[in-house]
Amino acid sequence: MAKDLWLPKGYELTDGSKIRSLLFSGDGWQIFDTNGSDNILLARRDLVEKWSESDFLSASLFGEITFGAASFRSLSSHKKYALAPVESGKSPDSKVDAIAFSFALKESRKLSTDASFHDSIYIEQYSRLLPTWTLTPHVEDEVVLGTWITGGVVVSTESFRRLTTLTGWMPAGDLAEIVKAAGFHVPADAGLLTKRKPASQLKTGEKTTVANVSVEPEQPQSQGNFVTPKVFSLPGRPQIEEFFNEHIIDIIFNAEKYQAMGIEFPSAIVLHGPPGCGKTFAVERLVDFIDWPSYSIDSNSVGSPYIHETSKKISEVFDKAIDGAPAVIVIDEMESFLSDRRSGGTSSLHHVEEVAEFLRRIPEAIKNKVLIIAMTNLIEMIDPAILRRGRFDHIIEVGMPSRIEVASLLDSLLSKLPKAEDLNINTILDALTGKALSDSAFVIREAARLAAKAGKSQLDQESIDAALKSLPEDKEKKSRRIGF
Repeated sequence: MAKDLWLPKGYELTDGSKIRSLLFSGDGWQIFDTNGSDNILLARRDLVEKWSESDFLSASLFGEITFGAASFRSLSSHKKYALAPVESGKSPDSKVDAIAFSFALKESRKLSTDASFHDSIYIEQYSRLLPTWTLTPHVEDEVVLGTWITGGVVVSTESFRRLTTLTGWMPAGDLAEIVKAAGFHVPADAGLLTKRKPASQLKTGEKTTVANVSVEPEQPQSQGNFVTPKVFSLPGRPQIEEFFNEHIIDIIFNAEKYQAMGIEFPSAIVLHGPPGCGKTFAVERLVDFIDWPSYSIDSNSVGSPYIHETSKKISEVFDKAIDGAPAVIVIDEMESFLSDRRSGGTSSLHHVEEVAEFLRRIPEAIKNKVLIIAMTNLIEMIDPAILRRGRFDHIIEVGMPSRIEVASLLDSLLSKLPKAEDLNINTILDALTGKALSDSAFVIREAARLAAKAGKSQLDQESIDAALKSLPEDKEKKSRRIGF
């Protein structure tokens, strides 16, 4: 919140009410509480003109307020209506309030195809979200709505399962109605919201009980109102994106047509390649998109020096995933657990026990709708029994990104930011080709930070060049020393 108040406490407005306190402020605007029936929005003239030119609100709705040498445009809103920045972090008090916001988001989007509403001002009285066009990355409307509903937790409405958990005060059916009011679809797996009795609590021979959360299915829509579900995208990695969509996403979200052909669930997969090639980035994006509970198996989480303890922890992770299914298990650095049992790298039988535990639990987990994804830098070290069909059906090599793939990621990252027209993309590509995709994401994020720090309204070449210089030299990635 800005420290300098544009209007002092006690300032008398044209309607006779007086300024009581500053509620919110941002770049080019402030919202004040008054002792009257209205709150008031003050904005700089250029911002109001931009709202008017974009048809968000007519300039005729704004009054004029002068204090000293400064002049502002003002808009009053009755206190029974919300007048606050979307980022204020206050969740709706009722379903009606939430639907009102959804409607305002939907109507505001009709007025602009490129504005981001994450930093906008919500004016309920006029059913509008007024963008402020700050130099921050574009945020999808689904994330804006999800974050507002939860009171500040950054979550997309595509993550419907997580959203229902974060909004326990709201029935899942009401939440689905709110999401649809904004013009978004309720994910196809919303019906998988279940409460399972943990397997550890089941008696021998007892079937798992499932209590479905009632979510009203989407009704057939007319062609004019049809909402096309999003597909998984992985900028910079078109081949992995295509594989995930075909072999995982489509099978999960179109289960019926695959089950009719005897395919119940996606097979386990292994991603292998050199460090920095983007394996972890791809898996994280996939897990976020699917929005199922995720469980990790790595040396930090399950490794133990005690006899039988590692295999016991591995089994516990599988049990938790099966109890929470549908779920995902991510096995990182799989060579730590699943190296060839015939090699002389281990001095005891404990390693054999760990491999045997994986061999037993992977098929069981898949049958219980647990997606298994493993990653390794050393595929040649993995036990052949693990890589046989029926356990990991797909072994995918992930190489370092090509120039075309880096260009694709840069295009995606830059499309979300206001940028100068004279950016030298070839120079940026020359510097980033051959590096990890995470370096490309870092450079654009760092360049945006530098541009914002310098007070610039656009991302320019100077900021990008400065960000590129902050990258460590190849094979000499050293931490910056602070102090003596």
